[in-house]
Amino acid sequence: MKPLAYTPGEPAGIGPDLIIQLAQQKTLDDIVVIADPEMLAERAQQLKLPLHIHSGTEKTASPTGNSASLCVLPERQTAIAVAGKLNPDNANYVLNTLTRAAQGCLDGEFSSLVTGPVHKGIINEAGIPFSGHTEYLAKLCGDVHPVMMLATDSLRVALVTTHLPLRDVPDAMTQDRVTQTLHILHRDLQSRFHLSKPHILVCGLNPHAGEDGHLGREEIDIIQPVLKQLIKQGMNLTGPLPADTAFTPRLLENADAVLAMYHDQGLPVLKHSGFGKAVNITLGLPITRTSVDHGTALELAGSGLAKMGSLEAALTMARMMATAPAV
Repeated sequence: MKPLAYTPGEPAGIGPDLIIQLAQQKTLDDIVVIADPEMLAERAQQLKLPLHIHSGTEKTASPTGNSASLCVLPERQTAIAVAGKLNPDNANYVLNTLTRAAQGCLDGEFSSLVTGPVHKGIINEAGIPFSGHTEYLAKLCGDVHPVMMLATDSLRVALVTTHLPLRDVPDAMTQDRVTQTLHILHRDLQSRFHLSKPHILVCGLNPHAGEDGHLGREEIDIIQPVLKQLIKQGMNLTGPLPADTAFTPRLLENADAVLAMYHDQGLPVLKHSGFGKAVNITLGLPITRTSVDHGTALELAGSGLAKMGSLEAALTMARMMATAPAV
């Protein structure tokens, strides 16, 4: 299998720490880190951890007695990164690593992309419109429709809308968008997770799923017609369900995924059940992309206290998904 690409994300955050710490415990021969090698070396020194860095074009082993080794494809920073201190001058560097990694996946150089956490605010502060990995990668891959899904060992939650202000969510929910999201979710559960007839629970938008129109009509006007049509086409869908009961054990027991209408409707439940070991997955792309489930944790950068559980899970998931290419 081709190597995985890893982008550490915001260099002032824990993304670099995670891969350096993981290299102390495991041989990462199937991973190419796209980052500034000097930044990685400096962070390893700050963490007081040994690290041998070799070029992405080299196949050399680490020196005797030093098992911590990373293969790095150099992408130079604009400014020196200081752990815990954001610098907008490095915003383009962060995006350049993503662009290089995504293009490498599209060209067949890498089997998949695993991303560390970025800081949306500092990228926007640099004057670059950026709403998140999901949307950025979708544009790089040809303006495809991405679907954001987070997964743990026991729960998968996908989203109709992602990083939008709450007041904009109802306007963004159209029949076409719900239909397209369900098609992508259903297809990728089949092709990438080997589920022949996935059962998807679909949340309503409003409290009590609209209470028959008394608390909003999105369920009646948008969600119900879509579900009716797709069920006729053979999809196994249940909903629209009130979000406060969709995540009960009785319903989740026989479900393969839950489709939430917006970010904070579904993800708090998933992160409560598996934060630190969950994986962020972008469906609908012509490439395989997974990510950690947490942010940059600036206060932990350089301390050695960052937990690697989510990165390990994201790498494991990427390897699994890369064996089942998108259709």
